[in-house]
Amino acid sequence: MKSSKFTLGQLVHHKLFDYRGVVVDVDAVFSLTEEWYEAVARSRPPRDEPWYRVLVHGAEHETYVAEQNLEPDSSAAAIDHPQVRDHFDRLQDGQYVRDRALN
Repeated sequence: MKSSKFTLGQLVHHKLFDYRGVVVDVDAVFSLTEEWYEAVARSRPPRDEPWYRVLVHGAEHETYVAEQNLEPDSSAAAIDHPQVRDHFDRLQDGQYVRDRALN
């Protein structure tokens, strides 16, 4: 199992679907159902590599994305998503940061 390339709060760009977002969770390996993988993961990315929950800029949903489909987003621009404040306190130097402790 390899270590994840992206971290919580990192801005990312989806290479196939051309959207920006912010990482809110990292799974070391694929952790959804076989049914979800067969229906949604059409490019058949590896299940034994990291997958990420990403809040999508300009939307209200999140996505579950294989590492191979993401690249760093260098724009450093804020993500417009209603749940950003649930996860992070501020955007600092192109990375979202959480100052408060997790429960």
